[in-house]
Amino acid sequence: MKLWLLAVGQRMPRWVDEAYADYAKRLPPETPLVLKEIRAEARGSNTNADTVMEREAQRIEAALPQGCRLVALDERGQRHTTATLAAELQRWRQDGRDVALLIGGADGLAPRIKQRAENLLRLSDLTLPHGLARVLLAEQLYRAHSLLAGHPYHRA
Repeated sequence: MKLWLLAVGQRMPRWVDEAYADYAKRLPPETPLVLKEIRAEARGSNTNADTVMEREAQRIEAALPQGCRLVALDERGQRHTTATLAAELQRWRQDGRDVALLIGGADGLAPRIKQRAENLLRLSDLTLPHGLARVLLAEQLYRAHSLLAGHPYHRA
């Protein structure tokens, strides 16, 4: 099973790229985390948020791996502890399908993308910059993996 992180936005600060890469490389070869950056829609004075989200949704759909489970990050998504995220990761592994984790652009994900998702995941009650959300998600996936593997990285 592959974990795909489809994130709207490109050209993140170097610290984001480095921190994300550090956690992604810690995951085992049988559960790699692969980043696909989606070009954000240019905003103009005549472009509203719905139009922006729809155009980004089209790019997300074009980048989705065939037959994958969709997990959309959303402020109204399900809260997880590390233990419950680890249990979710274990269920995903048992399912066998690739998992696409979606981070929307500045306006979020189009409603139709969230409706299509099998899970909505909430990283925090706080509003996070998109680059930090990438890093936090990669770290938490690694932490969930380490918990399942009995690795001392996660200490309860």
